[in-house]
Amino acid sequence: MKIKHLAIRSASAAALVSCTLAAGLPAPAVAQTTPGEVISTKVPLEQLAALPAMSNLRLSPDGTKIAAQLGSGNDFVYAIIDLQDGGKATPIASAGTFKETGQRSVFGYEWFDDRYLLMTLASRENVYGTRADIYRLVAFDTTSGKLHDVGWDDAMADASNVLYRDKENKRILLARQANRRGDTERMFLYQVDWVDVATGKVLSTEQRKNPIVNGWVADSDGVVRMGVAYDRNSGEQRYLYRSRENENFRTVARVTDEHFTGSGIQPLVFLDEPDMAIVRSNHEGYDAIYKANLSNMEIVEKLFSIDGYDVSGVIPNAEDNGILGYTYATDRQYREYTDPRFAQIQEFLREEFGKGNAQIVSTNDAETRMIVALSRPAQLPSYYLYDVESGSFNLISYTHSELKDGVLNPVEMVRYTASDGLEMEAVVTKPRLRSQQKDLPVVVLTHGGPYGVRDYASYDQWAQAIAEQGYVVVQPNYRGSGGYGAEFVKAGRSDGFGTRMQDDLNDVVDYLDAQGLVDKDRACMMGWSYGGYASARAAQRDPQRWDCTIAGAGVYDLPRMKQYDLTYLGEFGANYLAEGASALADVSPARNAGGTWSPILIVHGVRDPRVPIEQARILRGALQGAGKQEGVDFAYLEQPKNGHYGAFFTKEERLEWLGGASAWLAKHNPSYIPSDPDYEDRPPLDPAAKKMGERLGIEDL
Repeated sequence: MKIKHLAIRSASAAALVSCTLAAGLPAPAVAQTTPGEVISTKVPLEQLAALPAMSNLRLSPDGTKIAAQLGSGNDFVYAIIDLQDGGKATPIASAGTFKETGQRSVFGYEWFDDRYLLMTLASRENVYGTRADIYRLVAFDTTSGKLHDVGWDDAMADASNVLYRDKENKRILLARQANRRGDTERMFLYQVDWVDVATGKVLSTEQRKNPIVNGWVADSDGVVRMGVAYDRNSGEQRYLYRSRENENFRTVARVTDEHFTGSGIQPLVFLDEPDMAIVRSNHEGYDAIYKANLSNMEIVEKLFSIDGYDVSGVIPNAEDNGILGYTYATDRQYREYTDPRFAQIQEFLREEFGKGNAQIVSTNDAETRMIVALSRPAQLPSYYLYDVESGSFNLISYTHSELKDGVLNPVEMVRYTASDGLEMEAVVTKPRLRSQQKDLPVVVLTHGGPYGVRDYASYDQWAQAIAEQGYVVVQPNYRGSGGYGAEFVKAGRSDGFGTRMQDDLNDVVDYLDAQGLVDKDRACMMGWSYGGYASARAAQRDPQRWDCTIAGAGVYDLPRMKQYDLTYLGEFGANYLAEGASALADVSPARNAGGTWSPILIVHGVRDPRVPIEQARILRGALQGAGKQEGVDFAYLEQPKNGHYGAFFTKEERLEWLGGASAWLAKHNPSYIPSDPDYEDRPPLDPAAKKMGERLGIEDL
């Protein structure tokens, strides 16, 4: 059978031309794996850094349209693909449209019904002298082809939390911060309003502000049933609940999450049974799914857990009064369906493509059409439209227009023991083009967070790009990482930034060296956000271990950052920094700039809303003040339009990051040295790395 697919063409970042359907259908896979072959030649960074050609697909309720993000050159657009009109794509807006207006970006989108797509915009702005995250809803009308605001009347920081969708009356129940009467004391508290989706206008207020409530939750009938209060200074979280409409709210639980482990019962789905809900809790050490009575917050029954790992959440049904299954992660992210229909489909997909290789991304309301993403760990997803009743499985598009379903560097999860005996996992990406897989140079790619975040054995753009240059890339899930239970987070909290957590990054190199895969004397570190901090700390604390480091968007002066966070997170939230350190200054790279350092490349976005650009500038000044030479001991790059979350907005910024990192590595830790058996066959330095090396003043590349 032939493949049927949507061929997407983009003339520019702001305009799309039509998508068309080719003829034919694909045959099902028979080798229990996804389509695609291993790419046998080196892929340039220019390709690896490309924006996704298609991502974030959402199928409309009737299954006739797809909302998607489409890459185009140095930008991307949001579009509606009409499956009934030959795959024609209608652009909603380019990302740049939102980016240049208050630094807004699209936080997510979902279909309200077959006509309207609701989109959440996010930005960080100055509100009465305080930096605040601003969230807004807009709706795209597929009939008129226009965008309009939803619930913006008198809105303050957040007007985006949709609690209930009343499709029959074209309205949503929206929890939002509003300030109609100039009540400055309550301007950041939430009320719940009915909002007309078609006009965007506020119709009426369903739940007035409560002096302590920071957020509301509604059941599947649109009744506001729970309020959650959070004290920024004490950290106490308080749950207020009522069993039915017109009852008063009463406090049913108080929780203080002292270790930032996600303590307490977190309601996920209200059931039709009185007071019963599906909840997530880690009271037994790991996040698991339970049935609970919300009137007294008592656990009734355990429904699902995974030994040694946290359960991520549940998959709600269309009515939002029950579940279809569970989401969890071990080496990769998985779904386990309990609904018989979905369980049967999942089993079919596993048999055809292998466990974890096929994920149901989106379905229509009738559950007869589904978007399925196919990918192996070393492969970007390809998107297929699966018609359950006919059995047709049709290619929509590839994530990457040039790589398509090509397989790159192999990825696996390994388990290692840290020097103090604690076991943990790490993702290892091996360079497929090296003639032998031993004694290779290594780059430790450290994830951000650090708490509640982890890496998976799946395709990672940065890991693949660096492995393509000839390095083993390892991504440790060091203590404090999410997904491994409360005690694992506490182990990171108690030992804190820059101490035992830093040792875990050293220990993984020793482990891989003992396995013979890497040479620990050819090691560098790279990371963003907390990973940027860890890279700078590695350069400052352990220069004898690291040939170089690459630090992006990191915190380098912790006392100064804590002062910033007192406003942003409150007194309690600001305490996430370096609990186990003797003093914040002791583990701040910028306050310890003297002495020997590993060569360090510093990259930061000027528009970073989470870690101010001053952190990078302070580190640069401290290094200069300590007598270190720019271009030799360190290199420095500011990206004028880059932020923090989602890392890189444009392809150009991605190339600066990956090209700059590759150049820094080539200078201080070459991937090929004369003793390597494949030295004579080494590929030339990537053009993007060479270009960035020249910009950064790196000599002798």
